[in-house]
Amino acid sequence: MIKYSKEEVMQFVQEEEVKFILLTFCDVFGKQKNITIMPEELPRAFEYGIAFDASAIAGFGDESRCDLLLHPDAETLMPLPWRPEHGNAVRMFTSISYPDGTPFECDTRTLLKNAIYEAAKAGYTFAFGAEQEFYLFSLDEEGKPTKVPHDGAGYMDIAPEDRGENIRREICLTLEQMGIRPESSHHEQGPGQNEIDFRYSDALMAADNAMTFQTIVKTIARQNGLFADFSAKPLEDQPGNGFHINISVKPNEKEENLYYMIAGILDKIEDMTLFLNPSENSYRRFGKDKAPGYVTWSKENRSQLVRVPAAVGEYRRAELRSPDPTSNPYLAFALMIYAGLEGMQSRLPLPSPADINLYKSSEETLKAFRKLPSDIREARRIAADSSFIRNHVPDAILDIYCCR
Repeated sequence: MIKYSKEEVMQFVQEEEVKFILLTFCDVFGKQKNITIMPEELPRAFEYGIAFDASAIAGFGDESRCDLLLHPDAETLMPLPWRPEHGNAVRMFTSISYPDGTPFECDTRTLLKNAIYEAAKAGYTFAFGAEQEFYLFSLDEEGKPTKVPHDGAGYMDIAPEDRGENIRREICLTLEQMGIRPESSHHEQGPGQNEIDFRYSDALMAADNAMTFQTIVKTIARQNGLFADFSAKPLEDQPGNGFHINISVKPNEKEENLYYMIAGILDKIEDMTLFLNPSENSYRRFGKDKAPGYVTWSKENRSQLVRVPAAVGEYRRAELRSPDPTSNPYLAFALMIYAGLEGMQSRLPLPSPADINLYKSSEETLKAFRKLPSDIREARRIAADSSFIRNHVPDAILDIYCCR
């Protein structure tokens, strides 16, 4: 993906006859927002920021202190492939500040930047690859979402049973037009369920791409008369949607760092779960249909919380399987970085691998493993009591998640 400077952005806007510039950010829960400005406002946006009323956005304050400023990140300039009737449109992600220039503590994109900086100071670079699952449902006569799946196909089925193939292809082509490179796509296990995976990239770009991906999927689905559902458990009797997060670290001498990193994530997973699984619906997914329920790891085994897929060299990575697509990727990636750092810096010992199928194991066998929080109330309690979370998540964000 091309990274632009401020001067190059202004030149691009002029040469490509851009008429609409979307300044994009998200609330603390990862719901994407934007303000559209005209090209003549771009110099002001870069120098001073664009003011907006934050009082109506979840977690961004109230009427007593409602003015915040958006500062576009020139490196994230991205042309939007759907064009208005006149002129082109582009998008940039932003950072958020108070009017006096102080960074806004609930800007989760900046929180991820801080985590990346701390990792770099310690001599480490993290890379992420995202795998997000979603259902495609029909719309009713009024254009409202139903729970009727777009097809009845199963895992990796092909057309004509898989009716999502052309939509996935359209999504992938649209992403490529925007400079985002998907790695693979296929029909998932549930009826109407799909998955698209991304190539590895640095943490900030991976989180930006995860945000963009959901917007593109929902847009393309709607253009095809469908609704894209990223909730954790859309159908009670079918597999839930996972947000499998692949993470690697450099340098990775003799693979030691990878396993210390995994140990750190396992050590802090209960503390982080509230932010990886932020809805009540999230916890209905755990413990079945390839979704983990216990704090375990293994190589290749998909019944585990963390698995190490078969790969060598630079492709060696760990896959965390508990998050779901309702999580805020900036918060999720930041906490994984901090947990991984603690594991490497403390050289935490990695528990023995659980080389068994946990879905078919006896109650006696499962007693040997820690269990993920069973519901959101337990996850909130653990997060509120965690020194790890309080060290890395601002009180304002923690309070919002715990009182949601």
